[in-house]
Amino acid sequence: MDILQTERLELGHLALDDAAFIVQLVNEPGWLRFIGDRGIHTIEQAEAYLRDGPMASYAANGFGLYLVRRKVDGQRLGMCGLVKRPSLPHVDIGFAFLDAFMGQGYAFEAATAVLHHAKFDLNIDPVVAITDPQNKRSIKLLEKLGLKLHNKIQTAEDRPPVLLFHPGKP
Repeated sequence: MDILQTERLELGHLALDDAAFIVQLVNEPGWLRFIGDRGIHTIEQAEAYLRDGPMASYAANGFGLYLVRRKVDGQRLGMCGLVKRPSLPHVDIGFAFLDAFMGQGYAFEAATAVLHHAKFDLNIDPVVAITDPQNKRSIKLLEKLGLKLHNKIQTAEDRPPVLLFHPGKP
Protein backbone atom coordinates (compact mmCIF):
# COMPACT_ATOMS: atom_id res chain seq x y z
CA MET A 1 0.00 0.00 0.00
CA ASP A 2 1.50 3.32 -1.10
CA ILE A 3 1.52 5.99 1.59
CA LEU A 4 3.52 8.72 -0.16
CA GLN A 5 4.69 9.62 -3.64
CA THR A 6 7.35 12.05 -4.77
CA GLU A 7 8.59 12.93 -8.23
CA ARG A 8 10.75 9.79 -8.43
CA LEU A 9 9.67 7.63 -5.50
CA GLU A 10 6.84 5.64 -3.95
CA LEU A 11 6.84 4.94 -0.22
CA GLY A 12 4.60 2.24 1.16
CA HIS A 13 4.15 -0.30 3.91
CA LEU A 14 6.76 -3.00 4.18
CA ALA A 15 5.27 -6.50 3.90
CA LEU A 16 6.47 -10.06 4.36
CA ASP A 17 7.24 -10.33 0.65
CA ASP A 18 9.95 -7.68 1.21
CA ALA A 19 11.92 -10.12 3.40
CA ALA A 20 14.62 -10.88 0.79
CA PHE A 21 15.18 -7.15 0.31
CA ILE A 22 15.45 -6.68 4.09
CA VAL A 23 18.12 -9.41 4.29
CA GLN A 24 20.08 -7.52 1.63
CA LEU A 25 19.59 -4.07 3.19
CA VAL A 26 20.48 -4.94 6.78
CA ASN A 27 23.67 -6.67 5.65
CA GLU A 28 24.96 -3.76 3.57
CA PRO A 29 28.33 -2.39 4.75
CA GLY A 30 26.77 0.98 5.67
CA TRP A 31 24.02 -0.61 7.76
CA LEU A 32 26.44 -2.90 9.57
CA ARG A 33 28.85 -0.05 10.30
CA PHE A 34 26.41 2.62 11.44
CA ILE A 35 23.30 0.76 12.62
CA GLY A 36 24.78 -2.58 13.59
CA ASP A 37 24.33 -6.27 12.95
CA ARG A 38 20.75 -7.15 13.79
CA GLY A 39 21.32 -10.87 13.25
CA ILE A 40 19.05 -10.96 10.21
CA HIS A 41 20.55 -13.41 7.72
CA THR A 42 17.61 -15.53 6.58
CA ILE A 43 14.16 -14.90 5.10
CA GLU A 44 12.59 -16.18 8.33
CA GLN A 45 14.62 -13.75 10.45
CA ALA A 46 13.69 -10.89 8.08
CA GLU A 47 10.00 -11.83 8.30
CA ALA A 48 10.22 -11.75 12.10
CA TYR A 49 11.91 -8.32 11.93
CA LEU A 50 9.14 -7.05 9.63
CA ARG A 51 6.35 -8.44 11.85
CA ASP A 52 7.89 -7.19 15.11
CA GLY A 53 9.17 -3.86 13.76
CA PRO A 54 7.55 -1.95 10.89
CA MET A 55 4.32 -3.97 10.69
CA ALA A 56 3.77 -3.81 14.46
CA SER A 57 4.40 -0.05 14.34
CA TYR A 58 1.79 0.45 11.60
CA ALA A 59 -0.77 -1.32 13.80
CA ALA A 60 0.21 0.40 17.07
CA ASN A 61 1.08 3.90 15.87
CA GLY A 62 -0.38 4.38 12.40
CA PHE A 63 3.13 4.92 11.00
CA GLY A 64 6.47 3.18 10.71
CA LEU A 65 9.36 2.62 8.37
CA TYR A 66 8.26 2.56 4.73
CA LEU A 67 9.67 0.74 1.74
CA VAL A 68 11.14 3.22 -0.76
CA ARG A 69 10.79 2.20 -4.42
CA ARG A 70 11.73 4.00 -7.60
CA LYS A 71 8.57 4.82 -9.61
CA VAL A 72 10.06 4.21 -13.03
CA ASP A 73 10.94 0.54 -12.48
CA GLY A 74 9.78 -0.46 -8.99
CA GLN A 75 13.37 -1.00 -7.83
CA ARG A 76 13.56 -1.27 -4.04
CA LEU A 77 16.04 1.37 -2.86
CA GLY A 78 15.75 1.41 0.92
CA MET A 79 13.43 2.39 3.70
CA CYS A 80 12.50 5.66 5.33
CA GLY A 81 9.88 6.49 7.88
CA LEU A 82 8.92 7.30 11.43
CA VAL A 83 9.90 5.37 14.55
CA LYS A 84 8.57 5.67 18.10
CA ARG A 85 11.39 4.54 20.39
CA PRO A 86 10.94 4.11 24.14
CA SER A 87 14.32 5.83 24.61
CA LEU A 88 13.25 9.08 22.89
CA PRO A 89 10.60 11.60 23.97
CA HIS A 90 9.61 12.32 20.35
CA VAL A 91 9.04 10.32 17.18
CA ASP A 92 12.18 10.13 15.06
CA ILE A 93 12.85 9.77 11.36
CA GLY A 94 14.88 6.80 10.24
CA PHE A 95 16.30 5.89 6.87
CA ALA A 96 18.58 3.34 5.25
CA PHE A 97 19.33 2.78 1.58
CA LEU A 98 21.24 0.19 -0.38
CA ASP A 99 24.79 1.42 -0.85
CA ALA A 100 24.33 1.33 -4.66
CA PHE A 101 21.66 4.04 -4.45
CA MET A 102 23.37 6.47 -2.08
CA GLY A 103 24.43 9.89 -3.27
CA GLN A 104 21.58 10.21 -5.79
CA GLY A 105 19.21 12.33 -3.71
CA TYR A 106 16.78 9.51 -2.96
CA ALA A 107 17.19 9.72 0.82
CA PHE A 108 16.61 13.49 0.83
CA GLU A 109 13.55 13.13 -1.41
CA ALA A 110 12.05 10.35 0.72
CA ALA A 111 12.87 12.01 4.06
CA THR A 112 11.41 15.34 2.93
CA ALA A 113 8.15 13.57 2.05
CA VAL A 114 8.11 11.67 5.37
CA LEU A 115 8.66 14.85 7.41
CA HIS A 116 5.86 16.62 5.51
CA HIS A 117 3.57 13.60 6.06
CA ALA A 118 4.40 13.57 9.78
CA LYS A 119 3.63 17.25 10.27
CA PHE A 120 0.64 17.78 8.00
CA ASP A 121 -1.07 14.37 7.80
CA LEU A 122 -0.23 12.81 11.16
CA ASN A 123 0.12 16.00 13.25
CA ILE A 124 3.47 14.83 14.64
CA ASP A 125 5.72 17.74 15.50
CA PRO A 126 8.54 17.79 16.30
CA VAL A 127 10.23 14.87 14.57
CA VAL A 128 13.77 14.26 15.79
CA ALA A 129 16.59 12.04 14.51
CA ILE A 130 19.48 10.05 15.89
CA THR A 131 22.64 8.92 14.13
CA ASP A 132 26.06 7.48 14.74
CA PRO A 133 28.61 10.29 15.28
CA GLN A 134 30.76 8.81 12.49
CA ASN A 135 27.94 8.67 9.92
CA LYS A 136 28.86 11.78 7.95
CA ARG A 137 26.31 11.12 5.17
CA SER A 138 23.47 10.87 7.66
CA ILE A 139 24.59 14.00 9.52
CA LYS A 140 24.77 15.93 6.24
CA LEU A 141 21.30 14.75 5.24
CA LEU A 142 19.77 15.65 8.60
CA GLU A 143 21.28 19.14 8.39
CA LYS A 144 19.98 19.52 4.81
CA LEU A 145 16.53 18.58 6.13
CA GLY A 146 16.76 21.46 8.62
CA LEU A 147 17.55 19.43 11.73
CA LYS A 148 20.21 20.74 14.09
CA LEU A 149 22.54 18.86 16.42
CA HIS A 150 21.03 19.03 19.90
CA ASN A 151 23.31 16.78 21.95
CA LYS A 152 24.79 13.31 22.34
CA ILE A 153 22.61 10.75 24.10
CA GLN A 154 22.71 7.16 25.25
CA THR A 155 19.69 5.23 23.95
CA ALA A 156 20.61 1.93 25.59
CA GLU A 157 23.27 0.72 28.01
CA ASP A 158 24.64 -1.79 25.53
CA ARG A 159 24.82 0.71 22.63
CA PRO A 160 27.31 3.52 21.98
CA PRO A 161 26.10 7.13 22.30
CA VAL A 162 24.37 8.69 19.30
CA LEU A 163 23.85 12.25 18.11
CA LEU A 164 20.35 13.66 18.65
CA PHE A 165 19.04 16.16 16.09
CA HIS A 166 16.04 18.47 16.59
CA PRO A 167 14.31 20.79 14.13
CA GLY A 168 15.17 24.46 14.37
CA LYS A 169 17.68 25.99 16.73
CA PRO A 170 20.24 23.76 18.48
